[in-house]
Amino acid sequence: MSAKAPETSTSAAETRLTNGSGVAAVLAAGIGAFTLAVLAVATDHIVALQRLMVFYKPTGPLSGVTTASILIWLAVWVGLDLRWRHRTVPGGRTSIIALTLLGLSLMLTFPPFGDLF
Repeated sequence: MSAKAPETSTSAAETRLTNGSGVAAVLAAGIGAFTLAVLAVATDHIVALQRLMVFYKPTGPLSGVTTASILIWLAVWVGLDLRWRHRTVPGGRTSIIALTLLGLSLMLTFPPFGDLF
C-alpha cells in the first residue's frame, strides 16, 4: 500500500500578488510630508495655531507640528492599508501623486516659497 499525498491545488486567485499595502505606504509618506510642510508654514503665520501647536515649551510649535504630522501620516497609512490590503492599486499614478506631494512639501519648507503664503 502506498500512501497517497493529499492533492493541493492553488488557483490563480490564491497566488495573485497584491500591491495595496506598499502603495498605501508610499502615498501615506507623501501625505505626511505635505502635512508637515503645510503645518510648518501655517504655524509661522497664524498666531492662534502657533500657540495651539506648543506641546513641549522648549521646542515651541515644532513639537506640535511634528507630532500632528506623524499622527496624520500613521492614520492615513493604516486607513489606506486596511482599504487596499487585498487589492492591486495603480502604483504608477499613486507614486506620481506621492512624489508631487513630496516636491510641494520641499518647496513649502524653502523660505522664499513658504513666505509667499
